[in-house]
Amino acid sequence: MDMITVFALLQDGLSNGAIYGLLALSLVLVFTVTRVILIPQGEFVAYGALTAATMESGHLPATAWMMLALGLAAAARSAVTETFCLRSLAMTLVAPAVVVLCAWFAVRHHAGPAVNGLLSVATVTMIGQFIYRIVFEPLAAASTLTLLLAAIGVHLAMTGLGLLFFGPGGVQLPPGIDASISVGSLTISGQSICVLISSALLSLLLYFGISRTLVGKALMATAVNRLGARLSGISPALCGRIAFAMAAFIGAVSGLLISPIAMIYYDSGFLIGLKGFVAAIMAGLVSFPLAAIAALAIGIIESFASFTASAFKEPIVFLSIIPVMLLRSFFTANAEQE
Repeated sequence: MDMITVFALLQDGLSNGAIYGLLALSLVLVFTVTRVILIPQGEFVAYGALTAATMESGHLPATAWMMLALGLAAAARSAVTETFCLRSLAMTLVAPAVVVLCAWFAVRHHAGPAVNGLLSVATVTMIGQFIYRIVFEPLAAASTLTLLLAAIGVHLAMTGLGLLFFGPGGVQLPPGIDASISVGSLTISGQSICVLISSALLSLLLYFGISRTLVGKALMATAVNRLGARLSGISPALCGRIAFAMAAFIGAVSGLLISPIAMIYYDSGFLIGLKGFVAAIMAGLVSFPLAAIAALAIGIIESFASFTASAFKEPIVFLSIIPVMLLRSFFTANAEQE
C-alpha cells in the first residue's frame, strides 16, 4: 500500500467520519436532553437526500404531505393537552403549510439544487419536531427502555413509509463542489472539502449554540436535572422539541452531504445512523468531543477495512466498540441505575 493509496483512504475515511460525527453529536444531544436513543436518526439522513432528489426530478415529495399530516396531529394534541397558544398553532399548522407552498413553487419553477436542499432540510426538521410532539412527549416520564421501544417503532414506521414514498431505487445528488485540488500526485475532491467544512461549521455552531446561548443553557439544564429545570421555569417539553428539531436538521444536512459520495436508498439511513450510534456509545452518550473523535476514527477504520477486507468492513467497524468498552470499564466507577 503506497502513500497515495493511504492518503486516498484517509480522505474517504475523514469524509465519512465527519458525517458520522454529526450524527453522533445529535444522538448525544437528544439522549442527554430527552433520554431517547434516537434510532430513527438515520431515517432523517435518508429522507433529506431523497426529498431533495424528488424535488430535483420535478415532483412534490410525499414527505411534504407527511409533514402536514404530522403537523395536524401535533396541533390536535396541543389543543387537547395545552391551553390555546398562537405560537404552537403557527409551528404546527402555518409553518408546514408555508414550507409546502414554497416546495410546490420551487418544483413548478425549477428553483435549483440550493433551494431544493433548503426546503428538504426544512421539511425533515419539522418532521423531527412533530415526531417528538406526537410520540415521545407523552412518554416523557416513561423508562428509558420504553422510550427505546418507541424509537424502534418510529424507525420501522419511517422505513416503511420511505419505501412507500420513494420506492426501492437509489439516488445520488450532484456534488456541492464539482472540482478537485491536485497537490503533486495527490488529488483532493471538492465534495470531501465541502463535507469537512460543512461538518466543522455545524459542529462549531452546535458548540456555541449550547454553551453561549440561553436556549443552549436551557437544554443543558434539562439534561442535568429535568425536575430542577422545570422548577427554574424551563419547559422540558420545549427543550425536547428543540433537541429533536436540531437532530432532524443535522440528519437532513448529513443526507445532502453524503448523497454525492454514496448511493442513498430508502433504508440506507439505518446503517449510516448505526455507525454514528457506535461513536456516541464510545463516548458514553454524554461527551460531545469524544463522540466526534470516535466518529472520525470509525470513518478511518471503515475506509481501510473496505480496502483490505471489503467483505468484512461492517463487522470490523462494529467490533471496534468492544476494546473501547473494555477500556472504559476499567476507568469508569460503577454507579447505581437511576
